Amino acid sequence: MTFRESLEGIGIDQLSGIFFDGWPNPPSTPTFLKMLEQSYAVELAVDEATGNVVGFIQAISDGILSAYIPLLEVLPEYQGKGIGSDLIKRMFKRLGDLYMIDLLCDNELQEFYEKRGMQKASGMVIRHYHNQAGVVN
Repeated sequence: MTFRESLEGIGIDQLSGIFFDGWPNPPSTPTFLKMLEQSYAVELAVDEATGNVVGFIQAISDGILSAYIPLLEVLPEYQGKGIGSDLIKRMFKRLGDLYMIDLLCDNELQEFYEKRGMQKASGMVIRHYHNQAGVVN
């Protein structure tokens, strides 16, 4: 497994299939690429044998005080191998000078994030599921 902190050298064909286990209406691969390009920071896990991206984490941030991690995904066949943990560790290192790093997750994932140094917190959300595939202008 190779980890990269940019999209340099990654083609759209290396991103297909990464979105998203269990999502009923996932973004298209071009939308996914644009989403990564517009992120403050990304970390990618690339399978050296295939050259395909098999996991990623992204952050959006003001670059001064706060960051939000909207997505961490690892393909199901690569889960349980420490890839998600490595992606989080790499992202936390990159964001380490900021005051706050926030994310929201389902209850069953809270223990995963607690083991990596995060604390439970309350939050509020709005979800427009009809836009789940992404709106690209």
